[in-house]
Amino acid sequence: MPDFFIHLIDGAGGSVMLLSLAIILCAFIFEDLTTVIVGVLAADGVIGAPLALVCLYVGIVLGDITLYCIGALARTHPRLAHYIDHDFTAPFRAWLEKRYSLIIFSGHFVPGLRFTSYVASGFFHYPLSLFVRPAIAGGLLLGTLLFFVSYGFGHVTSEWLDSLRWGIALAFVCILFFIGRRNLLAYRATQSPPPAL
Repeated sequence: MPDFFIHLIDGAGGSVMLLSLAIILCAFIFEDLTTVIVGVLAADGVIGAPLALVCLYVGIVLGDITLYCIGALARTHPRLAHYIDHDFTAPFRAWLEKRYSLIIFSGHFVPGLRFTSYVASGFFHYPLSLFVRPAIAGGLLLGTLLFFVSYGFGHVTSEWLDSLRWGIALAFVCILFFIGRRNLLAYRATQSPPPAL
């Protein structure tokens, strides 16, 4: 397990309140990795599964809204504001407008899409009420799936050596990342114009 998480969990281990705050903070920053680690910890009985899920949900939602607010704040900066209706951002804005709810929902599933589309939502001044529903739905769906897969993995591997167990958990997170990256690259390849003959 990464040293950062080990120190955070060790420091908060004696207090449910501190452990809950640590999970919220980590989910806010490292959503998928935190979900996998917390699922295994819940299987070990370090924290109750219902409380762990609530803490993960709070961290995920706070992270989503923060990204939106970063975009809204960037909109007010004079050097960035001229990009709102600029030719440089027009293709991205048109692509986002066509499938807005689907893109925002998918933001949690495709690496890189969450940051760009959520910040762009605030930057292009999409209503927060339009943004929140698909963002939270996507985050809660992926968070719940990852948590229960990790929770099941934690039960099955409870007798394994820590290094083997956490190595497999880390490999699982890496596989998710590379599948998402591959899908994103495949999508970009279909969007690029064919080479001139």
